[in-house]
Amino acid sequence: MPNISSVSEFLLLAFADTRELQLLHFALFLGIYLAALLGNGLILSAVACHHRLHTPMYFFLLNLALLDLGCISTTLPKAMANALWDTRAISYQGCAAQVFFIVFFFDAEFFLITVMAYDRYVAICKPLHYGSLLGSRACAQMAAAAWGSGFLYTILHTATTFSLPLCRGNAVDQFFCEIPQILKLSCSNTYLREVRALVFSVFLAFGCFVFIVVSYMQIFRAVLRMPSEQGRHKAFSTCLPHLAVVALFVSTAMFAYLKPPSISSPSLDLVVALLYSVLPPALNPLIYSMRNQELKNAVRKLFPYILLKHP
Repeated sequence: MPNISSVSEFLLLAFADTRELQLLHFALFLGIYLAALLGNGLILSAVACHHRLHTPMYFFLLNLALLDLGCISTTLPKAMANALWDTRAISYQGCAAQVFFIVFFFDAEFFLITVMAYDRYVAICKPLHYGSLLGSRACAQMAAAAWGSGFLYTILHTATTFSLPLCRGNAVDQFFCEIPQILKLSCSNTYLREVRALVFSVFLAFGCFVFIVVSYMQIFRAVLRMPSEQGRHKAFSTCLPHLAVVALFVSTAMFAYLKPPSISSPSLDLVVALLYSVLPPALNPLIYSMRNQELKNAVRKLFPYILLKHP
């Protein structure tokens, strides 16, 4: 029976069979990737360059932009290269790297949006204690905990997944390497180790989700009690973008991993994977900038600065 040491490369799922459609997919992915780079890059630059944005909320937003850049850069460049060069192959090391980074960035992002929910809860429900509960040291510790937790879970899942012997070929039914697809290639009597780890992660993710929901229940209760309409509008304008990001991230991920097997198909799995791996990193900058006038103004001020620096 062949084991994992006999696999030198994997074959990813192709988006199309004809050359014209492959080039069309390349152009589409390139446009999405450049838009994600531009949007998240502008948020990073705006937060870093403007002192008025040196607050806990924007500090966490900067971390979110970094994670989004890492997430989309893990999947799309390889998909674009395969479409451009008409190939499906990815090396064993490249597949392991994709699994490592996609799990790392997704886990860290989910922990981070949980921290961001706590930030909004303190800002709305305990404004007098905001400075003491979310000082610079506390923010750095919470962000480091999100990144560190993601890293530890990534080590656990990647090491467990790639220690399994493979008995079912090397064709991955996805446009990037992900753990469920690798498990489908493993021997039936050995993959349960990783399934146990995945179940533990699901329970942890559910705990984070419950924390976010309870936080926003408290937030909405506090906002509706505000006597000032202007105060309610300001509170909603800072909370709704984060809530939209949470809804986009959680809904696409849940549909990807919890959809009934009866409706599963390679084409549907491909579309769903695009939704949860590409859509949030590309749309998050737009979601956060739509209702945030302060961020819009900071981004506008970047352009004269860039032009002056590069005549």
